[in-house]
Amino acid sequence: MYTVKFTLIGIYKKKYSKFATYNKNINMSCGCKTSGDSSHSCGTKSANGCGSVDTCGNSYKLSVFDWLSNINNPSQSQTDFVEVRFKNDRKFFYKNVNKLPLHMGSVITVESSPGHDIGVVSLTGELVKIQMKKKNVSEENPLKIYRLANQKDIEVWQDARGKEESVKIQARKIAYALNLEMKITDVEYQGDGTKVTFFYTAETRVDFRQLIKEFASLFRAKIDMKQIGFRQEAAKVGGIGSCGRELCCSTWLTDFRSVNTNAARYQQLSINPQKLAGQCGKLKCCLNYELDSYLDALSDFPPSSTTIDTEKGKAFCIKIDVFKKRMWFAYADHSMAWYDLDVQDVKKMIAKNKKGEKAPPLEDVKVHDIPVKSVDLIQENNMDRFERRNKNTGKNQNKRKPNNQQKSENKPAANQGEKRKRISEKPAEKPVNKPVQSNAKPPQQKPKNFKKKPQPKRDDNA
Repeated sequence: MYTVKFTLIGIYKKKYSKFATYNKNINMSCGCKTSGDSSHSCGTKSANGCGSVDTCGNSYKLSVFDWLSNINNPSQSQTDFVEVRFKNDRKFFYKNVNKLPLHMGSVITVESSPGHDIGVVSLTGELVKIQMKKKNVSEENPLKIYRLANQKDIEVWQDARGKEESVKIQARKIAYALNLEMKITDVEYQGDGTKVTFFYTAETRVDFRQLIKEFASLFRAKIDMKQIGFRQEAAKVGGIGSCGRELCCSTWLTDFRSVNTNAARYQQLSINPQKLAGQCGKLKCCLNYELDSYLDALSDFPPSSTTIDTEKGKAFCIKIDVFKKRMWFAYADHSMAWYDLDVQDVKKMIAKNKKGEKAPPLEDVKVHDIPVKSVDLIQENNMDRFERRNKNTGKNQNKRKPNNQQKSENKPAANQGEKRKRISEKPAEKPVNKPVQSNAKPPQQKPKNFKKKPQPKRDDNA
């Protein structure tokens, strides 16, 4: 890891010697100069992530993959627009008026109102035009890039970023004291520290005129309040979903489409709000991912509200299996018994009903599955696999394999004769030391114990 780090820093100093001092003093960039390149490994990454998340293009959660980075532009005219990112998922496009030598990870000072802001270049080249067209950003009257950020600009920027967490806690206390039904989710300082933006969520309209006055007197800056939705809040905060991966809204998903409960019904999912809701409290966005495939598959199915008139009575549909292409029906009189039918058979039965004929009973058309015996080589499904081994350890030594049927019949008789001799000999030795009164009981108990022992040996030999 250290060799990769030193080599990247060495290459970076050779190509961009002008900005090497900024990288050393302010930790501006990790030297990777990539944005979304999955094959690239950042030299400063560790178990806790990259140390320069603010400026590392490969560590940003909504970074765009630059698939034109290794391709030379055939046209001489290059675009002057650059994509600049700020805190969390906020991005915008600026024009490089002064023809500055910018690359991914450069910290620059851009135009803002009022004052100036500081951001990091996240994308350059021809892909910027595609992103501007995708987000409907016009090229008329663009915001300008002033200069590369100097040492003083970055110190002010880092001081402002360090105060955001404490300001958020104070803002929540003030909003709670004023009994406002709102939740302040995030705070963002402008690069020069003259403007503070508060992002909040609320279910109804909030009158925060008094709140802004107290914020302005306490923080001594221009206050800007922006209301966001619950999904935008989850995208800003981030987290891990029920699938075990990072939230889609905080990694790659930018457009939030409406999700209905019909999407869950089409996919035959149980309407359980706790399972279908995400961290934002709304329905999961991933319900729309496979919805089109389910709709294409369901186009071959008859509607679930169809009823079939059979010889034994009317039958109605209970559920549908899209993958097996089967439908489960049950009689109206006896709904406890379900019968799975193939989709083609159901269509034939519906066609007979349209002609005025009754369909055959469901028992005759039912699909008979051939049971497949699963072989468990490791015996993982057996709960008592360890107990069986302990029990059979002593029995395996006493077992004898029968060679012929005659030997197997003669062996039990011979064993019985030997056991009877032992029984007759043992009680004769024991009564010598015992009293006379207990002579009647031992002969009654001992034969019972010896009669039970030969039984399992007979079964094993058989």
